[in-house]
Amino acid sequence: MKNFADDWSSEQLYQALASRDARFDGKFFVGVSSTGIYCRPVCRVRLPQLKNCSFFATAAQAEAADFRPCLRCRPEQAPGWSTTDAVDTLAEQAARLIDRGDTDQLTELAERLGTSDRHLRRLFKRRFGVTPGQYLRTRRLLLAKALLTDTRLPVLQVAELAGFGSASRFHEQFRSRYRLSPGQLRRRAISGKAGGKDVGLRFRLGYRPPFDWDGLLDYFGGRSLEGVEAVIEQSYCRAVALSDPQGRLHEGWMRLRPALSGHAIELSLSDSLAAVIPQCLARVRALFDLDADPDRINQSLGSLASGRPGLRVPGAWDGFELACRAVLGQLVSVRAASTLAGRVAVLADRSVATPWPEVHRRFPLPEEFLALGETALGESGINRRSAAALATIAKAVVDNILDLAPGADPKAAREGLLSIHGIGDWTFQYIALRALRWPDAFPAGDLGVKKALGMIKPAEAEQIAERWRPWRGYAVFHLWRSLV
Repeated sequence: MKNFADDWSSEQLYQALASRDARFDGKFFVGVSSTGIYCRPVCRVRLPQLKNCSFFATAAQAEAADFRPCLRCRPEQAPGWSTTDAVDTLAEQAARLIDRGDTDQLTELAERLGTSDRHLRRLFKRRFGVTPGQYLRTRRLLLAKALLTDTRLPVLQVAELAGFGSASRFHEQFRSRYRLSPGQLRRRAISGKAGGKDVGLRFRLGYRPPFDWDGLLDYFGGRSLEGVEAVIEQSYCRAVALSDPQGRLHEGWMRLRPALSGHAIELSLSDSLAAVIPQCLARVRALFDLDADPDRINQSLGSLASGRPGLRVPGAWDGFELACRAVLGQLVSVRAASTLAGRVAVLADRSVATPWPEVHRRFPLPEEFLALGETALGESGINRRSAAALATIAKAVVDNILDLAPGADPKAAREGLLSIHGIGDWTFQYIALRALRWPDAFPAGDLGVKKALGMIKPAEAEQIAERWRPWRGYAVFHLWRSLV
């Protein structure tokens, strides 16, 4: 990953700061020595003097330099960095796993990456200028800050959700870093809201413009699973289930819609999902491709992107669900694939109460899918080969042999998926693109891709697509959209 703040001079970064251009949001942070506060480049406070500015690639670097996060622009709401930036080194893979909230134990993190604690710390410090522990601590503190500001969850629950081992440790670190107690920040947040009204679990998630919200809604709406998800009044709604770190399952609903102001979307969650808020936030960012960098992508794609500069690659709420859609979508229409996947949800019969009659069940987890049985799937119209392939995928996911989460190693996923009878390159590429969030995935043999390129051979499509690396996945969606 090339850090934006490393590539530009202080003078250039200062000009970007002065522009307050949202396209720079999340690419760097600025610490102001006269206040001891660090901000996003879109912050609307008075522009500081250049001599008082220090620029950082990450929030963790700013906090390691003893700057406190701005309470106005809220660095925790900034877009992150895209998946393509996270696979070059062990350090970047570690940062991605921390951002995903997959682990809060550095020993476990090193084990997952097949290295030692000491070696990982050395690589991480060299790459990011902070240790993994400092990076993780900043993530915890910023998550706690978001929960204290955006929800009325008890402070003790906030400490637990943010990954602090004890309330006393949480209070100590929070006050030491931010010069406010958690209670003081909560009171400030409440007083700043109209009437101090409790709006439930509601969060703002930033993105870099342009952002084609309507295009995403059209895509999800055209492939929605009946009863599981729906587009309702310009919002995306669905039923979900996630396990907390202790293995307890939490079911509920979520709704996404454009924020009333700024470059952000608003996420609402049912109270039943309070224990899995961190996982929900990470999954939604991947689902709606909120960390994409349109300027950088569009420069690589050239004229192909000119008509749809805000295009995003739709993600997946769950990797196994997306794998089901991909396998069931082989050689059938989009609508037929959605119908078959919807039948899997009907067969699993996992009801969830939501505010919308259109959304009343969730998709089964891999272990729940395994309990359905080949006979029942066959009676629902799913052929034996597809059922067997999906059972193999589900078993591999349950056994932690196959990782289908955003940022997972595409090479390992390819090896695992292609070893399954009935899984070919198209299926892998589609899963890699939407579930793994691998932006260079390219299904060269896809009929839509071949049509858009003039019905050429896959090898010729591969050759043409070389110019679009490492964003060939975005090129695929531009090609598909060109056929509509």
